[in-house]
Amino acid sequence: MGASILSDLGTEILIPVCAVIGIAFSLLQWVLVSKVKLSPGRDPGSPRNNGAGGKNDCADYLIEEEEGLNDHNVVLKCAEIQSAISEGATSFLFTEYQYVGIFMVAFAILIFVFLGSVEAFSTKSQPCTYDQSRICKPALATAAFSTISFLLGAVTSVVSGFLGMKIATYANARTTLEARKGVGKAFITAFRSGAVMGFLLAANGLLVLYIAINLFKIYYGDDWGGLFEAITGYGLGGSSMALFGRVGGGIYTKAADVGADLVGKVERNIPEDDPRNPAVIADNVGDNVGDIAGMGSDLFGSYAESSCAALVVASISSFGINHEFTPMLYPLIISSVGIIVCLITTLFATDFFEIKAVKEIEPSLKRQLIISTVLMTIGIGVVSWVALPSSFTIFNFGDQKVVKNWQLFLCVAVGLWAGLIIGFVTEYYTSNAYSPVQDVADSCRTGAATNVIFGLALGYKSCIIPIFAIAVSIFVSFSFAAMYGIAVAALGMLSTIATGLAIDAYGPISDNAGGIAEMAGMSHRIRERTDALDAAGNTTAAIGKGFAIGSAALVSLALFGAFVSRAAISTVDVLTPKVFIGLLVGAMLPYWFSAMTMKSVGSAALKMVEEVRRQFNTIPGLMEGTAKPDYATCVKISTDASIKEMIPPGALVMLTPLVVGIFFGVETLSGVLAGSLVSGVQIAISASNTGGAWDNAKKYIEAGASEHAKTLGPKGSDPHKAAVIGDTIGDPLKDTSGPSLNILIKLMAVESLVFAPFFATHGGLLFKIF
Repeated sequence: MGASILSDLGTEILIPVCAVIGIAFSLLQWVLVSKVKLSPGRDPGSPRNNGAGGKNDCADYLIEEEEGLNDHNVVLKCAEIQSAISEGATSFLFTEYQYVGIFMVAFAILIFVFLGSVEAFSTKSQPCTYDQSRICKPALATAAFSTISFLLGAVTSVVSGFLGMKIATYANARTTLEARKGVGKAFITAFRSGAVMGFLLAANGLLVLYIAINLFKIYYGDDWGGLFEAITGYGLGGSSMALFGRVGGGIYTKAADVGADLVGKVERNIPEDDPRNPAVIADNVGDNVGDIAGMGSDLFGSYAESSCAALVVASISSFGINHEFTPMLYPLIISSVGIIVCLITTLFATDFFEIKAVKEIEPSLKRQLIISTVLMTIGIGVVSWVALPSSFTIFNFGDQKVVKNWQLFLCVAVGLWAGLIIGFVTEYYTSNAYSPVQDVADSCRTGAATNVIFGLALGYKSCIIPIFAIAVSIFVSFSFAAMYGIAVAALGMLSTIATGLAIDAYGPISDNAGGIAEMAGMSHRIRERTDALDAAGNTTAAIGKGFAIGSAALVSLALFGAFVSRAAISTVDVLTPKVFIGLLVGAMLPYWFSAMTMKSVGSAALKMVEEVRRQFNTIPGLMEGTAKPDYATCVKISTDASIKEMIPPGALVMLTPLVVGIFFGVETLSGVLAGSLVSGVQIAISASNTGGAWDNAKKYIEAGASEHAKTLGPKGSDPHKAAVIGDTIGDPLKDTSGPSLNILIKLMAVESLVFAPFFATHGGLLFKIF
């Protein structure tokens, strides 16, 4: 079979060094962002921004003077608003984490009790699951270490989300102040801030997983099957926290957004983010807790699960059986190289090319995706050559399939390029530079109803190419390397996670920057610049969601394969009633889950609308701008609603695999997993793209950048009001239900895998009775 070129010592150095480089690079970006001062003074940092330093100093100076740089009140106002947003986001996340912490401890106890009971809490060694001739560690050890890795994954996920929120609230006002000097400087500040989050998350996720594997190895020794089975808890911890972060944050942000838009823009005809609107602070807080903290936890969960799925399958293949350390950690080496590739890619946005005009923003972000994909393809080729033997075997439902290293390279590459295709298709359907969104905007001429019809049709149509891309990558990767191929294809899609997250976090930061500009009373020119950044950010957020959904489909399929192997199911036969009823119920679950999250947003928004109306009607001088609204009450409404409403959808996802596995057994559970995967992916793509298209159709009319857009505007016109209604309907679709669905499909799969030994031993109680 041959050995890998890269030595075990080389692997032990490469992975932590790449992770440390990622952390160091994110800290460097943070230092550069912090050079933008949030205190008044003549020198808020002339050649302050090393990225584009010195090229446009004269022009910057002129713009600064023209936009009234010396107006100390503006800078102080920005700092004050930023502080309010940061405090609101921090207080919400702490409240959320208190509730989630209780769940985390309770679920950790459940994991230990269920998995420990597989061998009646015996401490004796037992025959290995996949090779009865060998002796492995007791089930109680797997229970204990699975619990530890679950808690590790949960804490890492929470920290990832929290750090992302902190850097976003740190950077929003700084982006606003940089917008006075031109769109290029504001873009670099927002993008660098996104990069801090992207690199911190990618490097932390990799480092914690690598350290956990090495610590667990001290106890497990040669029992690699048991070791990597215990490591799957890491993915479960990451995704369960992501679910609550996504649902809770999504309900918070959209309740505030819908309330602010319906009363402020439609009824009162005041601009977006107008300081007179009582819900405006809650709306801006929501961008950080939903789109930043939620997205960070979500993509961390995907990364952790795809790594765990690949490691579990590899541990029962020739890598694990022959104890080949370097090939075994192939998934982690891919992620390590991904950090270096993303680092080089980021420099293209911040240092090599300078944005000088609004129209260059979106191409620059697209260039990030293309550069990272091309460089990563080369990186994967090198890694596959040095870290893998020329030929090896991969576990394939009871058999060992012979695979060549070039075939595994193609598996990872096909996932990587499928991600790029999904990203570009998403961009085509959600960017107002292309005809689909312009058609939706045009449909606003005849009112909100036609806008809704066109938007829904666009979302359904946008599923076609992404589904084909996912289908092709599944077929190619499975043909070459069975379930391991699918796991590394998912990892390929997520290998450029640092760049993907930087692009994704850039959107909410720009959105906040625009809100702060409006609230601080800055000139319309600055608002135009932040709006341009925000419109590009909307599209990139949709691209990020496309990546998350595509990778979730591949991850959950790989986890499904690992579950089927671990539960000792020889075939999943759709024609047997046990499996088919599971398929039907599984396909229904995403609809049930979406109904819960949509209704939660609706009922919270209802309270918000009533409160905003009450303040406009009862506070004298509020519309005239002589009195201040009560922002705190609106923040409290969003916080209370989201904490209360995130529990039922979370419980639905977490309890379904347990209930089905215990009462109906592993065959029915395999049907549920397959059904939820197939229907969940379609709903998630269409919901995210419909919402994104409605949002950008509204921005297209507001910007009035083309002759066509001017005929539909200006703000306050009937077509614009129809567009606002479409945008409001799309808010819970694109920011609550859609993004949460990808967590649903992978979380149920990873939970089933972690509990597979228990279900295989004690599951199917109802069928045993009857």
